[in-house]
Amino acid sequence: MQPAPNCPLWLVRLFPFIRWWHRVNPDSLRSDFWAGLTGAIVVLPQGVAFATIAGMPPEYGLYAGMVPAIVAALFGSSWHLVSGPTTAASIVLFSGLSEFAEPGSVDYVRLALTLTFMVGAIQLTMGLARLGTLVNFISHSVVIGFTAGAAILIIANQVKHFFGLEIPRGSHFYEVILYFFSHLGEVNVYVAAVGVVTLATGILTRRYLPRVPYMIVAMLVGSLVSVALNGLLGQEHTGIATVGALPASLPPLSSPDLSLETIKQLAPIALAATLFALTEAVSIARSIAIRSGQQIDGNQEFIGQGLSNVAGSFFSGYVATGSFNRSGLNYEAGGQTPLAAVFGALLLMLVVLVVAPYASYLPNAAMAGILFLVAWGLIDFHHIRRIIRASRSETAILATTFFGVLFLELEFAIFLGVMLSLALYLNRTSHPKVLSRVPDPRLPNRRFNTDSTLPECPQLKLVRVDGSLFFGAVDHVRDRLKHFELTHPGQKHLLLVASGINFVDVAGAELLTEEARQRRKRGGGLYIYDTKEGVCESLRRGGYIDEIGRDHFYSSKKEAINHIVLHRLDHAICRRCDKRIFQECAQLPGPEQDQDSGR
Repeated sequence: MQPAPNCPLWLVRLFPFIRWWHRVNPDSLRSDFWAGLTGAIVVLPQGVAFATIAGMPPEYGLYAGMVPAIVAALFGSSWHLVSGPTTAASIVLFSGLSEFAEPGSVDYVRLALTLTFMVGAIQLTMGLARLGTLVNFISHSVVIGFTAGAAILIIANQVKHFFGLEIPRGSHFYEVILYFFSHLGEVNVYVAAVGVVTLATGILTRRYLPRVPYMIVAMLVGSLVSVALNGLLGQEHTGIATVGALPASLPPLSSPDLSLETIKQLAPIALAATLFALTEAVSIARSIAIRSGQQIDGNQEFIGQGLSNVAGSFFSGYVATGSFNRSGLNYEAGGQTPLAAVFGALLLMLVVLVVAPYASYLPNAAMAGILFLVAWGLIDFHHIRRIIRASRSETAILATTFFGVLFLELEFAIFLGVMLSLALYLNRTSHPKVLSRVPDPRLPNRRFNTDSTLPECPQLKLVRVDGSLFFGAVDHVRDRLKHFELTHPGQKHLLLVASGINFVDVAGAELLTEEARQRRKRGGGLYIYDTKEGVCESLRRGGYIDEIGRDHFYSSKKEAINHIVLHRLDHAICRRCDKRIFQECAQLPGPEQDQDSGR
C-alpha cells in the first residue's frame, strides 16, 4: 500500500490514514455512508448480545462499537475491517473476570475497563516492536476449535434465560447440562415460548429473507410475543424478565484501575485476550484484503487495534477487535475506505439516542434466542470436517482447544492450543525428510526416484534432505545418515541433494563438516549439489565450505555425478559391478573388459 503523493514518510507513519485519504471523493463518501448506516443497524442488536455474553451491562456493547471503531479505522491498515465487540472477545472477558467479580457489577465493569487498557497497551507495544508476524504461528485449527468451544459455552450460559431456570452463577459447562436435565420440570413455559419464537423467527428470516437483518426481526417478534403474554396474563404470572431500558447517551468517560495488584491479577487474561483478539483482527483483515486486492500491514494493524482499545478503556468500551460479520458486511455493502467504519460508529451514536429507551421491551429470553443463533453460526462445520479428514495432528490441536474451552479456564485453553500447535510444528521441522535417491532407468534421463526396489550404486549413496538443517533437526538427520551407513557400509561416498534445504545454522554446518570428515577417514567423501545461495553464504562465512572441500560442491546433478563417478569412485569395484547405475558408468571399463584384459 503506497502513501499518498508528496507526503513525508514520517508523517505517514504518524498518521496512517494519509495513505488512503487521496482515495476519498464524493462517490466514495456516498458509498461509505450507506455502508456505515447498514453496519450501525446491524451492530445494535449484536452489541447488546455481545455485552450480555461478556457479563457487561447491555449499553457497554454499544459503547465498544463507537470510539474504538473510529480509532481502529483511522490508525489501522485495512480499508474494510470494522472493530468493535465480538463473540470471542466477550467470552474471553466473561470467563476471565467472572471469578473476580459479579458480572454486571461496578467492580466487574472496572476490571473490564482495566483489562481493555492492558490489552490495548500490549497490542500497541507489539505493533511498535514490529511483531505483526507472530499471529502467523497460531494454527488455524486453534481458532476453529476455540470458536466452536466458545459457541457451546455461549449456549450453556444462555440456557437459564432461554428456559427461565435459576442455574447458579459461575456453573461450568457440564454443571449446566446436569442442572438442566435434573430440573426440566421447573422450565418456565412462557419464557421458553418467547425464546423458541425468537429462535424460529431468526432461522426462518435468515433462510428465506437473507437481505433482511434477521437479528432485528427476531428481536422485534420476540418482544411483541413477550408484550402480548405479559398483557394477557401479567408479568407476575409469566415471569418474563426484560433487558431493561438502555441509557440514551453517548459513551461516558471512564477510568481503568491501573494499580499494580489489579494489573498482576489480570495479566494472564490480558495475554490470552490479546493473543486471540490480534489473531481475529489480522485474519479477518487479510481474508477481506484478498478479495479487495489490498495489502495489509500486520504491524500497523496491531497499532490500530492497540490504540482503539486504549481509547476505548477511557470511553466505556470493553475489549474490541475485528468483527468478521460487520467487516464482511461493510465490504459487501460497498464500503470503499475506512470512513465507512467511522460513519458506522457516528451513526450508531445517533441510533442509540433514539432507540435505547425501547430496550425495556426486549426480553432476556429473546436475547438468549438471538445468542443461540450467533453461537450456532460460530461452529465452522465445513472446516472441522476438512481438518478431521486431512490431518491427525491438526485434528488433535482442534480437539484439544475445543475440549479445553469446555472444561478448563478459557485463557488456559487458548495457550494450550497455541503451545500444542507450536510443539507439533517444531516436531515437524525437527524431522525433515531424509530420502534415499536412485536413478530410475524407466524415466527419461534416468531421473532420480525414491523407489526402494531399484538397485543402488555399491559405492555412492544419494540422499535428499527436505527441510532446514538447524539445531532441532541435527539429531534426526544424523540418525538417518547413520542408518544408511550401517545398511550399506560399502557406500563410502555420499552425494547430498541440497535443493530442499532452506536454512543451515551452526549446528547444521557442524553436522555436514563432521560427516565429511568421517567419510574421508573411510576413504570416501561428502559431496553437495544444488545448494541455495543463502545456505552457501552461511557455510562460506563460517569457513565450513573449506572444511568440506570447495571442489565437493556442484551446481548440477550432471556435473556432480560425472565428476564423482569418473574421478572419485574406486574403479576396481566399478569393473566388478554389472548394474550400470549411472549413465556415466558406460564410460568405465566393465567386467567383460576386465576379463579380456586378464586373458
